[in-house]
Amino acid sequence: MSFKESIDYSNLPKHVAVIMDGNGRWAKQKGKNRAFGHHNGVLSVREATEAAAELGIKFLTLYAFSTENWNRPKFEVDILMKLLVNTINKETKTLNKNNIRLLAIGNIDSLPDNCKKELQEAIKNTSNNTRMTLVLALSYSSKWEIINAVKLIAADVHKNKININEINQDMFSEYLTTKDIPDPELLIRTSGEFRISNFLLWQIAYSELYFTPKFWPDFRKEDLYEAIVNYQSRERRFGKTSEQIKQK
Repeated sequence: MSFKESIDYSNLPKHVAVIMDGNGRWAKQKGKNRAFGHHNGVLSVREATEAAAELGIKFLTLYAFSTENWNRPKFEVDILMKLLVNTINKETKTLNKNNIRLLAIGNIDSLPDNCKKELQEAIKNTSNNTRMTLVLALSYSSKWEIINAVKLIAADVHKNKININEINQDMFSEYLTTKDIPDPELLIRTSGEFRISNFLLWQIAYSELYFTPKFWPDFRKEDLYEAIVNYQSRERRFGKTSEQIKQK
């Protein structure tokens, strides 16, 4: 029996987030440069997006480029930015065909102008799609996002738009770049690394974490199905006891 056949469709996570890791190491194993890994990782993006949409998952967030990634060699950053533009150009038609909306989170203003332009056009062109939302985390890090939210809140307090005593978790969430996106129930990381890498730290407070040793370019639909089955085998308590959960 395949993992897909074991999925309980009444218990799907509404939002799945993925740390796409291992492109460079995958390429190195094959005697290729890191760019080869990044190019092959695009196929895995397509596979994961198609699989999530077919299952009925409503939000899929992919960690595509972190604020720390700007510190990589300029050659690699340039390749990643060019790949981003080319991929958005090629995939926008497919997103519309499959009724998938595109969004982006992160410090988008820090992207090169051509990347920002293509991204904004794709977001606009897919804005009416309703089947699933694909979220790209670009020039993103949680520390940047949280500090940015603090600055925005401080500015509004200074302008007397809000009272400091009104600040709570719900209000704080409204100042994050994910304010219109539900928190992920499942976070997947590829490549065998066991860390979060500054990704959605506020939002994953109660997410289930799933780590796979596969490098991202080897990640396929069946790997997503396996992660979903693993997620469904867990008891999500949110600070309560098992007995309290079972009494519902």
